[in-house]
Amino acid sequence: MNYEEKILRLFKNGYLETKNVVKNNIPKTYLSKLIKENKIERVSRGIYTKKDTAVDEFVILQSKSKNAIFSNMTALYLYGFSNRIPIKYDITVPVGYNGILQKLDNVNLYYCKRDLLELGLTNYTLDSGNVIKVYDLERTICDIIKNKKKIDLELFNKAIREYFYSKRKNNLKLYEYAKKIKIEEKINNTFEVLK
Repeated sequence: MNYEEKILRLFKNGYLETKNVVKNNIPKTYLSKLIKENKIERVSRGIYTKKDTAVDEFVILQSKSKNAIFSNMTALYLYGFSNRIPIKYDITVPVGYNGILQKLDNVNLYYCKRDLLELGLTNYTLDSGNVIKVYDLERTICDIIKNKKKIDLELFNKAIREYFYSKRKNNLKLYEYAKKIKIEEKINNTFEVLK
């Protein structure tokens, strides 16, 4: 089996990272050769797809920073609590982050202290089979309440109402997170209206 065939077998769920080529002791020049032969294309720095594969923006954005976590309205969309497909993706990064995501027009960045960054962090499997990092539902609800002024009011109210009446809600976890983020009063005030 030649290097080109080996590279084509390394694709997982339609994507390949340069580091996987290097890890398999294949010279990177063969990636360029496959691009010239129109068999694969480079969709982002270090990320390739096979030709004619639909590009998933979630996968591309996740690849740009190991600290990127999908959050706020984007997480609500993933959990089915918003039907508005993201035009701008909400991503949380640690305070002090200085990277490529800051320069992208299709990203809203939220900053979080490092000690709270992994609170509610979970892996989410997309329909394509690719896995991205996203906050769980309770952390997402805490975040949208905390960032209410930055969120469309209609979408905010719909998400809060749906969460309040959802069978998936976990009040214990919600209040545990709220305490750590120091927004217990905001949580109480938001849900008091619905009681």
